[in-house]
Amino acid sequence: MSDELISKKELLDLAGISYGQLYRWKRKDLIPEEWFIRKSTFTGQETFFPKEKILERINKIQTMKENLSLDELADMFSPNISDLKLEKGELVKRNIVSKSVMGIYLEIDKGSHQFTFSRMIEVYVLEKLLQSGEINLDEGKMLLQVLKEHAQLIKQKKCELVITRKLGVSSCLLMVNSETFHFEQGTKVVTVLSLMTCMEEIKAKLL
Repeated sequence: MSDELISKKELLDLAGISYGQLYRWKRKDLIPEEWFIRKSTFTGQETFFPKEKILERINKIQTMKENLSLDELADMFSPNISDLKLEKGELVKRNIVSKSVMGIYLEIDKGSHQFTFSRMIEVYVLEKLLQSGEINLDEGKMLLQVLKEHAQLIKQKKCELVITRKLGVSSCLLMVNSETFHFEQGTKVVTVLSLMTCMEEIKAKLL
């Protein structure tokens, strides 16, 4: 997404919402605290937002609030949906994973055909990276191991999955709240994937 910012005044005018609505949604955790960016301007301190993200989120809130309470919406936008469980067929139906990658996942995982949200993240990440051609099957097994070992951390923190290769050897790392990272010379960064973004994409498909 673009890094373009929009001022609070422009946002209220463009989205057709009030100051009160915006801050009520913030209190209800429908809009993340980190999206409220304070910056100095010639008129003093003003609040700005990441334009594409905030407009997309407000559009979703306005579309969904007819059928869901604000608390239910907060659950949908929360990075942690601990009680959600779906059968494998439902994940395929909702385009979270293809039949072929679901088969690969179950071959590796050997688990139940019922999916918790943690396992939805695993199969969704596997789908994204295998279908893009960025990783091979062995790397897929490696990333699943990392995701499983750190499942609780992933749902509570801002995490990025990083896959690297050097001299034909792959590594999979989970970066927590990291803004930058550096590797030794000759290391190729194959992919960097925001797990928070993956969670939001999964939730959007569940709506």
